[in-house]
Amino acid sequence: MRPEASVLHLDLDAFFASVEQRDKPSLRGKPVVVGGVGARGVVATASYEARVFGVRSAMPGGEARRRCPHAAFLGGRFGAYREASGQVMARLRALSPLVEPLSLDEAFVDLRAAESVPGYDTATLQRVVDELRAAITEATDGLTASVGVGTSKFMAKIASELAKPDGSRIVEPGTEVALLAPMEVGVIPGVGPVTVDKLQRIGLHRVGDLQDVDVDELAQVLGRNAATALVALAHARDDRPVEAEREAKSISTEDTFERDLTDVAELTAILRRDARAVARRLTASGLFARTVTLKLRRHDFSTITRSRTLLSATDRAEVVASVAEALLAGVDVTDGVRLLGVGVAGLTDVLQEDLFAEDPPALAEADAAPGAEPTSAPDEEPEPPRRAGWTPGADVEHDEHGPGWVWGSGVGRVTVRFETRTTGPGPVRTFSEDDPRLRRC
Repeated sequence: MRPEASVLHLDLDAFFASVEQRDKPSLRGKPVVVGGVGARGVVATASYEARVFGVRSAMPGGEARRRCPHAAFLGGRFGAYREASGQVMARLRALSPLVEPLSLDEAFVDLRAAESVPGYDTATLQRVVDELRAAITEATDGLTASVGVGTSKFMAKIASELAKPDGSRIVEPGTEVALLAPMEVGVIPGVGPVTVDKLQRIGLHRVGDLQDVDVDELAQVLGRNAATALVALAHARDDRPVEAEREAKSISTEDTFERDLTDVAELTAILRRDARAVARRLTASGLFARTVTLKLRRHDFSTITRSRTLLSATDRAEVVASVAEALLAGVDVTDGVRLLGVGVAGLTDVLQEDLFAEDPPALAEADAAPGAEPTSAPDEEPEPPRRAGWTPGADVEHDEHGPGWVWGSGVGRVTVRFETRTTGPGPVRTFSEDDPRLRRC
């Protein structure tokens, strides 16, 4: 345990939705849902205006529409989110060299390594936090962040949750146990619905209940290791360091379809496209993979996972695709597939390709599959769905009217609202989908 509050946790507020509201003036102050565009889509992020109606991340898009039918449902612009995230992470690294990103919108910072932090008293820390939040808002043209500071990662995370939205909280050393006591047990990392149910069955509803429990008794319900770790966190004992470099365990991409697919050729085209995406991420990270995994979800929601370990590590799209196709060939898809994914694991930074192996067939860049919604697997950064055609929220440009974004499309037409981050709310106009003057950006 650290004797001082020197771990900072930052969480951008409703990140994806906030970027959309920033760049689309007509949506500011209104409910916005990113993701959930298709019939089987899932909500990636909801603005606070949409959360009032009960819309939450990971909620099926259909349920989100029932709860908030007047919200703007957008497909997502991952490039814009990456750009904003880069601006935020740059500000964090300017504060301290020890920054541990957890996702595009969340990170831990070790203030012990920050030369600009002269002390850890509450007044000094509050000044540092206020300056950081102001710098992030300025760098991102208006995005806000919730920031917490505590003696550990756990307490810093708790503090930022208490600060939401657009606030800050510093938990002073010695106050942690009392702060945690009235909270529900689910606030502890790793305590999901199943564990909550087990704890509640034996009368443990609050963190304070865990603070008073005997570890040996709890071990009979959860096991020795889980019980020991749970009681330690209940007492705010967490010595995990802030790690500037987090080793990736896997890289993967998944596709959820509007309709169940049974065409092997179509599924193969999806695998090839996703293999290229995975290989690009491997190359960008300077990594090579030893294991290729195929994930497939049937029409009845049963999930099949197949893996194959290579003789040597690779970052080649054609190798990943060839193995994935071989794995797919061993699965019966006649009843329909609703989700398909390709992943790699066993990552290394050393190239170990088999020089004597036959080259698999090259993949044509034109390989694609219509009607798919790729989304990131849990091991990656959360990427909102990509959709073919005129995706709601996508950036476009018209020769006469200039830049704008897709308001909606269908029946051979596309409706565009012409506005940008700096113009204020703009007019809405409808065009033919094949209008040569209108193009995607």
